[in-house]
Amino acid sequence: MKQLLVDYMPFIVTPELIKESISKNNGRLIVTGPLQRANSFNQNKRVYPRDILLREVTKYQDFINEKRALGELDHPESPVVNLSNVSHNVLKTWWDGDTVMGRVEILDTPSGNILKKLFEAGIRLGISSRGMGSVTEVEGEDGGVQVGDDFELICWDFVSNPSTHGAFMNLSESKNEIKSRAVCRNKVECLIVDILTDLNK
Repeated sequence: MKQLLVDYMPFIVTPELIKESISKNNGRLIVTGPLQRANSFNQNKRVYPRDILLREVTKYQDFINEKRALGELDHPESPVVNLSNVSHNVLKTWWDGDTVMGRVEILDTPSGNILKKLFEAGIRLGISSRGMGSVTEVEGEDGGVQVGDDFELICWDFVSNPSTHGAFMNLSESKNEIKSRAVCRNKVECLIVDILTDLNK
């Protein structure tokens, strides 16, 4: 049975890289880094066979060629890319060994501007694939599963959580705790609220 599959890769962007990219690309923020890895177990104890991932990355080239390889800021609980939350567009992919690398433009959209501000603030984010497919248990790997041949890549999203989708660090006690609880669940969400507040001033 197919299910929504999400997987994380760290994606490091420093303020220095941001300035350099904007300078070199006529004001556009373009970042480069790993998108996904084949043939090795990830933090969710899931492995993507290279032939399956190669097939899907090759198919994804059509989206890149048509300038619609869009992704969102954080994973929705849906296999559909929501245009109102789009933050970036994948410009190019290539292989480095078993790692899929990517060149990604951060868009001038509300979510793209939040993503840019998070990078500028030095927040460590990851990029995470979103796809539909089934998994089977791998013999000898406690809890390890392999993605099946029916896997379909949907997109890559930028996310805050490096391991388990939906698990967030709690805020420490402070005088703003009551206000914070009303609008955000973790430090990254609170920073997003602050950014949105600044953008709306």
